[in-house]
Amino acid sequence: MSGLQIGFVLFPNLTQLDFTGPLQVLSRLPNSTTHIAAKTREPVPSDAALALVPTTTFRDCPPIDLLCVPGGFGVDQAIEDDETMDFVRREGARAQYVTSVCTGAFLLGAAGLLRGKRATTHWAYHHLLPRVGAIPEKARVVRDGHVFTGGGVTAGIDFAFTLMTEIAGPQHAQTVQLGLEYDPHPPFQSGSPTSAPQAVKATADERYAHRLTAFEEVLDRVAPRIPAKAR
Repeated sequence: MSGLQIGFVLFPNLTQLDFTGPLQVLSRLPNSTTHIAAKTREPVPSDAALALVPTTTFRDCPPIDLLCVPGGFGVDQAIEDDETMDFVRREGARAQYVTSVCTGAFLLGAAGLLRGKRATTHWAYHHLLPRVGAIPEKARVVRDGHVFTGGGVTAGIDFAFTLMTEIAGPQHAQTVQLGLEYDPHPPFQSGSPTSAPQAVKATADERYAHRLTAFEEVLDRVAPRIPAKAR
């Protein structure tokens, strides 16, 4: 591995942990340079009162070896933004690793990069993956060839360690894991729809219901522009 160029895509109202979790891990890949790309160099608002500062623009970003696309409710707008999608399409076509976290998978899919590929995303949106040509697979991390997708939000950390193991080997990945003391023991076993109590799941379903309806309308609009073939 020599001079790996890592590129993260920023867009307004992304889920910051979709971005910062993998960033914290992947920035520790040896012999790598991380680029944080957005439409402009202005701070990009996230969903958690944290503005994220790009290091480059889509226009000026060098060729990327590892493309990572986070998700969040801002995907609804990003998927219809020409500059954002042109960048994802361009860099995804030549990157060695094409990756996403959470609903970032739909940006990859809209760019034609998931056509016929097994993929995962946030549980509430999982059933919509076929709308962008993907084959849904329920797992925290899914790999299909050079495409790696992670589930919702915190799955991005597991995704990043899976990718790090692929690139730098298990010993390096485990050393970074120890340095970050990544040893989660959540206070509740409600982190997936299969383990959450029924009342909790019902509340979450209600929260996402109107967002899913709006997102399906977005997918209807972008469907005619999805390329017919993946790379």
